[in-house]
Amino acid sequence: MYSYLVILGIFLSTIGVFAGGSSQVVPENKPFAIGIFVPGVVEGSPTYEMMVGGVRKAVEEATASGRPVDYQIFEAGFNQAEWPSSMTSLAASGAYDLIVTSNPSMPEIVQAVVGQFPNQHFLVLDGYLADNPRVKTIYFNQYEQAFLAGYLGGLITNPTSGLSGANSSKRLGLLAGQEYPVMNDQIRPGFSAGASAVDADIEVDFRVLGNWYDGGKAADLVRSMIGSGADVVLTIAGGGNQGAISAAAEAGTYVIWYDASGYTYGPGTVIGSTLVLQEQFAYRATLQGIQGTLDYGVPEILGISDGAVGFDFESPEYRTFLPPGVRDSFELFFEELSTGQKKFESPNLF
Repeated sequence: MYSYLVILGIFLSTIGVFAGGSSQVVPENKPFAIGIFVPGVVEGSPTYEMMVGGVRKAVEEATASGRPVDYQIFEAGFNQAEWPSSMTSLAASGAYDLIVTSNPSMPEIVQAVVGQFPNQHFLVLDGYLADNPRVKTIYFNQYEQAFLAGYLGGLITNPTSGLSGANSSKRLGLLAGQEYPVMNDQIRPGFSAGASAVDADIEVDFRVLGNWYDGGKAADLVRSMIGSGADVVLTIAGGGNQGAISAAAEAGTYVIWYDASGYTYGPGTVIGSTLVLQEQFAYRATLQGIQGTLDYGVPEILGISDGAVGFDFESPEYRTFLPPGVRDSFELFFEELSTGQKKFESPNLF
């Protein structure tokens, strides 16, 4: 069901650990064991790379303080139908004091697994589940992140933006690998709302790839969007993103990246990158899990003002390819959101 890669095992003398509010006891002579469940693969998946990086940092810090920790990565692949049985197998092993995962689909899967293995503890990033005393969730506000992308797209598609690829049509594209609740209820409406905050006449052309890997089909869909007037496309399509970039580069139009910095995938074509700063929150929560202070059962929703959702302003491509007027407008908007000077209505996410 899953392939696994043993990343690190460290065994030192240490102290016992008690998980916050959940009576999790790790004997003094037993290393704290972490299983990282990846619903996909790590390589090429920024979200999962950040999760693993945060866990690794927490393990290194715990190790430096004399706490024995080992962890393993389990890659469950792209077949979502297999994720529940793979997670069940991982929990059934009884080998892990904490299982860490990340995906909006995982809370439902974890909830079912906890029913079978009530002593297993979970940390779920980028997902939401309340009131389960064995599960801690940290959700990154996807509506806010998509709103940022839409606002930038709205600035770029404006014919007066100064970008050569901007046309006279007020039209953006959104390419999704698949339809799922967070896409339909948060990302798609957030992207549209961000664009409308710039100009209420901007339309969004929404297309679905149907998988997370078909670059050829993604390119065809983006070509169709461009043919219908879209000059900026937000692509959230996994391996299909490369097809989106290729089609936009051919046409001289633009792509906005999601979750991580993507400028280097297509300099001059990838014109902006929204960020989820998952690594630092994975580190913080994993370390709390190791130390026994993680507040299981208490979900968190974090956004721009929390420093959990952001934008890559630092890459040189950002300043090289975006005109000063667009940058100034976008940076002012982001600063006002970050400091609370400006707010927008976010739907009831859950």
